[in-house]
Amino acid sequence: MDKRDLSSVFRDRLKLLLQRSDQNQSAFAAAVGIDRSALSQLLSGASTRLPRAETLLNIAAENKVSLDWLLGLSQNEGLTGEIRQSLEIEEASGGFERTLIAKWHAEAAGTKIRYVPAGIPDLLRTQALIDYEADISNRSREIQADETHFRIDYNRRPETDMEVCMPSHTLDIFARGLGVWSGFPENERREQLNHMAELLDDLYPTFRLFLYDGRLRYSVPYTIFGPYRAAIYVGDMYLVLYATEPIRTLTRHFDNLIRAADVNAHEAAAHARMLAEADFSVPPPQPDR
Repeated sequence: MDKRDLSSVFRDRLKLLLQRSDQNQSAFAAAVGIDRSALSQLLSGASTRLPRAETLLNIAAENKVSLDWLLGLSQNEGLTGEIRQSLEIEEASGGFERTLIAKWHAEAAGTKIRYVPAGIPDLLRTQALIDYEADISNRSREIQADETHFRIDYNRRPETDMEVCMPSHTLDIFARGLGVWSGFPENERREQLNHMAELLDDLYPTFRLFLYDGRLRYSVPYTIFGPYRAAIYVGDMYLVLYATEPIRTLTRHFDNLIRAADVNAHEAAAHARMLAEADFSVPPPQPDR
């Protein structure tokens, strides 16, 4: 983080602490050991200079927040002496409404959520696909259906801003009935793709799907919940990151996936319909030798 960014984050968080304190500027300044004019200067943004280390420590201690949070190095306030770890492991089990991921979505409401799914995005699945995938993975179809309905409802909120990026070949493999979907009937696959297209039209622009060439780019499944946390999906567990820099690194990775997209959000519904109508019984043309 450069000096200007650091100063801007510190100023925003100082304003938040002043607002929370229910004190006027004079009382707040006295409590942290500076005069009112010095506090006004810090709040004005006229300079990128930070206060002395002693003043920073006083502000953090008086307001019971961590110094890392005050300086924008962590997204968790972490009461003094109780700073949260930068990495945690959470199990992805139990009913969806009771899982942490539902809580993380709620906490990130109003911020941008970036999502790289492991397969067909949860909220775009039909009940037939939910049942099929539940059977082959031995997961509860009720839990998966709850998750799908939650995500649809979440994306209908006007404050929602969600971007999803996935390899285009995942949809192509699904449409052809290959891989894990080899036992899913063709008519159900076509219905799934048309259902996806309808939802993409319905939810756009709060929900935007981008497709990139998976031969040129690679990504593990993960979700970035605004500036607060990133959860990397590893089977039945999530690696949860809270530190600012790893979240920013994953955000840059996601943005690079979008830049490499060969199907943009406004084209995704039409692409799904094209796959639904395609005749995959005819082998693709072979390149000339």
